[in-house]
Amino acid sequence: MTTFVSVLIFSIAAMVVNTIGIFVMSKNEAWTLKNKGYFLCFAAGVLIASPLITAFPNAAQNNQYAGIAALGGFIFMFAINRLIKAKSPHSELAFGVTALLGIAIHSFVDGAIYSVTFHVSPLFGIAASIGLVAHEFAEGVITYSFLLNSGVSKKKAFLFAFLVAGLTTPVGALVAYPLISMLDASMLGLALGAVSGVMIYLSASHLLPAVQSDQTGTKQHSYVAFTIGVALAFIFFFLK
Repeated sequence: MTTFVSVLIFSIAAMVVNTIGIFVMSKNEAWTLKNKGYFLCFAAGVLIASPLITAFPNAAQNNQYAGIAALGGFIFMFAINRLIKAKSPHSELAFGVTALLGIAIHSFVDGAIYSVTFHVSPLFGIAASIGLVAHEFAEGVITYSFLLNSGVSKKKAFLFAFLVAGLTTPVGALVAYPLISMLDASMLGLALGAVSGVMIYLSASHLLPAVQSDQTGTKQHSYVAFTIGVALAFIFFFLK
């Protein structure tokens, strides 16, 4: 399987899972809200372990400034989310990205991550993609909920949530792919460092706090899901 095909498959899978989250939320709101914490914690486990044990060491090996790039990726996501949150009166989004523009940026960056990780290693690409795809379910739920709470009709909420949170991921992957393909090993190390910072921010600042603030009573089992996510990242690390 070529790198491009892998990126395309997983970015489309993310879009599909996101859409499933929107659909399930529209049909069974109570069940979806009760169980989204499992998806969030599993994704957090994968996305915080994979960059620390695989991505960042690889990035530092290719470029001595990978740590600065990682910090830049972390600060970029922090600044984007703080800016959008400051401009929005809403606070219910579990990811802290409290406007549709923020969700679109977040999903677009997810797509770019697929392109970077698969260029580095197929196994790392798969590990990162599993975490990203898992969190797409909850992101679809959150985006749809945000639109409904904003007074949008169910039909329009479904369509807009798909366009903003689902479709932007494969678009981001396709836009980033030709650019990433032109990078040499040193520049790819910088890109991978930045991706590591983004993934760590996503898991530590969005996914886990979302579960900690969850009031559905699923916290204990959610941490089991987190542990499974970390274990999966280690499995891929030893398989490389």
